[in-house]
Amino acid sequence: MNGLSGIPVLLEDNHLLGVVKPVNIPVQEDASGDADMLTLLKNDLKIRHDKPGNVFLGLVHRLDRPVGGAMIFAKTSKAASRLSDSVRTHSIRKTYAAVTNGVPREREGRLVHYLLKNERSNTVTSVPKGTPGAKEAILDYTVLADDGKRALVRVELHTGRSHQIRVQMSTIGCPLFGDQKYGASLTKPGEQIALWSVRLRFPHPVSKESTLLISLPPDTAPWSQWPDNVYKLLQNELEHGE
Repeated sequence: MNGLSGIPVLLEDNHLLGVVKPVNIPVQEDASGDADMLTLLKNDLKIRHDKPGNVFLGLVHRLDRPVGGAMIFAKTSKAASRLSDSVRTHSIRKTYAAVTNGVPREREGRLVHYLLKNERSNTVTSVPKGTPGAKEAILDYTVLADDGKRALVRVELHTGRSHQIRVQMSTIGCPLFGDQKYGASLTKPGEQIALWSVRLRFPHPVSKESTLLISLPPDTAPWSQWPDNVYKLLQNELEHGE
């Protein structure tokens, strides 16, 4: 189902709004002045539900502007508070798909790095443990397919650091396809970063039931170079895996 804004809706009830974030849309208003997710979805809710006055919509987590996929918003302040607690306690499980330039040496593994953010340049660097201001970053990855030059990988985040997947994969020599910031030497101008939020699993803020949002990457390059059966296996893993 698509909302009036054209943004696909994955789940909606009185407490939550789960959607597919399109690429290159900021999650909230920024200096660019471009249309943002919060404003678009508030307007959508206002019209669809004929709501007078301002509409509440809480931002629970973020996706970088060039990244698309599953995203959850809170429709009440109570849901926003409880979902924010779930983020803080790592009760929201986040899974991503990515296409890398280069193939990881191991088919699966855990990456642990210490990341330091430069606020002025909005860049993140992997630094030695103990570096002042650095934060531990942990993810698990699995190579789903590769052609010898690129790989399709599934990534499970255990921490939510800024630019984490992009920096950690680049650090092991496999920057993301289209990443202008952390893989510039292998990226052509205009290429779209291949990073997609494919699954969110979290306790519903009211019922406490395990809730699942799934969004597979679009059928465009470089995602489309992998056959349909690879994505069918991924879909099955997302639906039935931990």
